[in-house]
Amino acid sequence: MNDTELLWRASMTPRIPEYPFHRVPKVAFMFMTRGPVVLARYGRSSSKGIEACTQSMCTQSHPTMHHHTPKVQFFVAGEFLVRLQIQNTEEVEWGRVSQIEAERRLLANALLDIANQRFVLLSESCIPLYNFSTVYSYLIHSNETFVEVYDDPGVDGRGRYYFIDYPGITLDQWSKGSQWLEIDRDLAIEVVSDRIYFPLFLRCKGECFAEEHYLPTFVYMKFAANSAYMSLIWADWTKGGAHPTEYTSTNVTFELLNSLRNGYGRRCEYNGRSTDVCFLFARKFPPTTLDSLLRIAPNIMHFSNT
Repeated sequence: MNDTELLWRASMTPRIPEYPFHRVPKVAFMFMTRGPVVLARYGRSSSKGIEACTQSMCTQSHPTMHHHTPKVQFFVAGEFLVRLQIQNTEEVEWGRVSQIEAERRLLANALLDIANQRFVLLSESCIPLYNFSTVYSYLIHSNETFVEVYDDPGVDGRGRYYFIDYPGITLDQWSKGSQWLEIDRDLAIEVVSDRIYFPLFLRCKGECFAEEHYLPTFVYMKFAANSAYMSLIWADWTKGGAHPTEYTSTNVTFELLNSLRNGYGRRCEYNGRSTDVCFLFARKFPPTTLDSLLRIAPNIMHFSNT
């Protein structure tokens, strides 16, 4: 099945709202990676007790990343890592529109399972800050999507606006945000079905950083009412640069993980109520932090590391 067929199939939605069979809602975790997910062992240990969860994985190489050997991995009650192979493969390069094509491909494959209701896009350096039972409950019962959307007036925001020569998206609508996000099924269907705004981004050749602008702009223009305008994935940008702070094994402490959950004392909103649960995941944690994470996480997340 090629991309055109895949996106077409994924765009279909039932007109009858009632399901004719028993259905347990799932959460689809989609990984955009430059290689193997070494921290998967940490994720497996935190999945104790989850009712139902689906994980989609896309592997890439670096510096020119290749969208190849993607897999869908299921976390279902009583089962773990039941894999489906995604056949279509394409080259993916950082900063280019091909990253958005890969994200749409991952979403489309996850949408083929009608039970998938929430969709989370993560990198190989992301870790969960809560056990998966908590993550599952938070996402399934949320009435919002979590796409970071903001206006950056600088050269890395409005300075990247490249729609001056053709209409469709104005400078005031141009938005920025993290590519790592969480959306519901309705928005996921809209993303894979988009034949108005996504083609505009395809016109950009070179490093357009579309992964930081397409979905934030799309959400701002059409789905602002249902968006929290924030990501659920913590990253430390205080040092500046093109990438957030990378934590080391010596950084990984009980206090750090606990602080990242609420972004060092922030208050956030969940379904209209104030909460100190702001972030469910965090990055960037390289493979060298695995042992430290496994040693500390059981105490803060109340699961076993065996």
